[in-house]
Amino acid sequence: MKDILDAISAPDATPADYAAIPLPESYRAVTLHADETGMFEGLASADKDPRRSMHVDEVAPPELGPGEAVIAVMAAAINYNTVWSAIFEPLPTFAFLKRYGRVSPLAARHDLPYHQIGSDLAGVVLRVGPGVNMWKPGDRVVAHCLSVELESAEGHGDTMLDPEQRIWGFETNFGGLAELALVKTNQLMPKPEHLTWEEAACPGLVNSTAYRQLVSTNGAAMKQGDNVLIWGASGGLGSYAVQYALAGGATPVCVVSSPAKAELCRAMGAEAIIDRSAEDYRFWTDTGEQDPKEWKRLGSRIRELTGGEDVDIVFEHPGRETFGASVFVAKRGGTVVTCASTTGFTHEYDNRYLWMNLKRIIGSHFANYKEAWAANRLIAKGRIHPTLSRSYRLEHAGQAAHDVHKNLHQGKVGVLCLAPAEGLGVTDHETRLRFEKAINRFRAPAGVLG
Repeated sequence: MKDILDAISAPDATPADYAAIPLPESYRAVTLHADETGMFEGLASADKDPRRSMHVDEVAPPELGPGEAVIAVMAAAINYNTVWSAIFEPLPTFAFLKRYGRVSPLAARHDLPYHQIGSDLAGVVLRVGPGVNMWKPGDRVVAHCLSVELESAEGHGDTMLDPEQRIWGFETNFGGLAELALVKTNQLMPKPEHLTWEEAACPGLVNSTAYRQLVSTNGAAMKQGDNVLIWGASGGLGSYAVQYALAGGATPVCVVSSPAKAELCRAMGAEAIIDRSAEDYRFWTDTGEQDPKEWKRLGSRIRELTGGEDVDIVFEHPGRETFGASVFVAKRGGTVVTCASTTGFTHEYDNRYLWMNLKRIIGSHFANYKEAWAANRLIAKGRIHPTLSRSYRLEHAGQAAHDVHKNLHQGKVGVLCLAPAEGLGVTDHETRLRFEKAINRFRAPAGVLG
């Protein structure tokens, strides 16, 4: 690994220099173990601890196939799919790996007794497989998490509709929480050069997801003047939704859970903010039924903040806890666009408010390559900024996932993989100086943890 790091830190290293560095016989990776998938049986989701299931192991580099690349991972990030993976919900990810392993002899590499997880990275290309022309060793890259085979016609209008579409590091192996990762080269995008490795690693999944969900015609097709209700507006996903709403001339109505998170939304430029803890919204009764009076109270509060208008779009991802309220508060003809269910996958809502008011529910899942590229381009131009709050060392990735699981974080949390310290990787210092305040907006003072 020292030779790899030396080349990355050398400003004049060439593709031939990188190609001449032998890959190590093993590398460190955050893994789940197939023989531990029953360790949380009988526990409620909230009581399942990722620190118990996430290991840092020495593993062997995978075989490099056509159209693929081996990446030296400088930094990665925690997403909610990392939490799902680590608590084995809604089912152990080894079922995904077995299914993928049956696709082809090459895909069989992914069906292992361990799962190297993680769906974000920033790093440097070390090797490319046959048929790769766009990327070469030494390229500084970030990766989006869409893995597709593209052998079916259905995927060629929108690659998210490919029947063999998967999320890398969640439904495939060799993810980003490691010193080396394996990706398809159509996952790669240029690293924004005004960002550090850990900052560049954080936007990939959530930034692309928010772009498709709000901006793309595959999602809500947000336009100027729209009012957008954003649940968890200071979180890893919501913090990008707030930025897209503001950048696109819409009005974000930010729902948060503390005064500190409300202040973060104000710092991004939002003015309409609901602290649901302070205002004590209880959408479910103690007997397990939804309370429409609370939906109406939320709707009235939204109209107070928007000058009497309902929201055109609801940016949904909590799922079960909030979905009934989301359907209710969307305006007549409005849209609820959902990409996740972090509080539960079974949603209940009053369908009268949907069909009689001509509302729409749109399912949105990550993004296709074009959408991910467009979202990354906005990061590179300084129009959208990373929301990194803190970083953890690779050996403490379990703690990072625990903190996300318990909602102890804000924005995104990063993981240093090969990067020896925070703050490395910036080559465009002029652009960074222009946007440094916005880049550091979510930073916690504690720095690297672990």
